[in-house]
Amino acid sequence: MSAQPVHGGTPDHPRVPRTIGGISGALRGSRRAQFFAELLEAQQGAELDGVLNAWWGRAMLDTDPDRDRIRAAAEAGTLPTTTMEEVLRRRQERGAQ
Repeated sequence: MSAQPVHGGTPDHPRVPRTIGGISGALRGSRRAQFFAELLEAQQGAELDGVLNAWWGRAMLDTDPDRDRIRAAAEAGTLPTTTMEEVLRRRQERGAQ
């Protein structure tokens, strides 16, 4: 199974590079300051990796071109949803493990 890029970027060149500069450049407003505060407190190793991974995910959400549309649909109660059972059933049908 291969991962497909969502909304721009490729596996070799993601929409938000998984670097301190890439993450900080993608974050909006005060979130950038919060990122740097956590980054400066993190110890090298697993703790620093955890901070970078968490904030990379937030940066990806901040730069999602469909972000405003999805948020509006969620607030309006029109965002399509599914159950975990349905997700698992679909994965099994495709042969995913």
